[in-house]
Amino acid sequence: DKATNPLNKDLDWDGINAFCEQLNKELEGPPLATRLLAHKIQSPQEWEAIQALTVLETCMKSCGKRFHDEVGKFRFLNELIKVVSPKYLGSRTPEKVKSKILELMYSWTLGLPHEVKISEAYQMLKKQGIVKCDPKLPDDAPLPPPPPRPKNIIFDDEEKSKILARLLKSSHPEDLRAANKLIKEMVQEDQKRMEKISKRVNAIEEVNNNVRLLTEMVTNYSKGETTESNEDLMKELYQRCERMRPMLFRLASDTEDNDEALAEILQANDNLTQVINLYKQLV
Repeated sequence: DKATNPLNKDLDWDGINAFCEQLNKELEGPPLATRLLAHKIQSPQEWEAIQALTVLETCMKSCGKRFHDEVGKFRFLNELIKVVSPKYLGSRTPEKVKSKILELMYSWTLGLPHEVKISEAYQMLKKQGIVKCDPKLPDDAPLPPPPPRPKNIIFDDEEKSKILARLLKSSHPEDLRAANKLIKEMVQEDQKRMEKISKRVNAIEEVNNNVRLLTEMVTNYSKGETTESNEDLMKELYQRCERMRPMLFRLASDTEDNDEALAEILQANDNLTQVINLYKQLV
């Protein structure tokens, strides 16, 4: 709050640097920081949003790979996209804020080419016409190479399996209780993952079916010759396609670490945008 206080007359560099230092110290620093910054960047107060973007820019330059990875997830990028997209907050966001977001995203595509989701999000904005041309970057914009990633204390699934095997070999009751709890957690995580996959597959299939139908009908549309019932059906399909766009944004946010699934969602979103534009042009 200190670093982004709307009452600050100038940028509070002490507060900004303290935020970056705190972020680096804590295990949950990067995910927590991106959630806080997303909220501040979407502030209706221009000065608060600009300060939050300056904090974000500073953290990207000084906090290293753990923070880069968090910003490079679609969950966070989606929050930035909402601010510049006229479909969401773009129509009421000050131009200065939108320009700064596009400038930062473009600089990251150059400075962090391995963070592919940043490039994909930026290219999507280009396809949608939100980015007309690449912004001119200030001389100090490029990012320094990230330092080596510190070992994360939170174990991945392989480490969970090793811990589980060790607990199950133990004869201590508390170890067996811990093993039971861990098994339940792993089963629940797997169930959630399968539910997400099922939801995503069904949603993309629904989008593709509607896109295919509307494309076919619009391609065969002829003003004055198409029946009223077909025009009504086209209108209904168009409205359904419009309603599906926010759903795809939400899906992308939940698909943070699966590049293949994210590519499918982005492709579905591109197809959706194209058919919506085609309908608007011809009908």
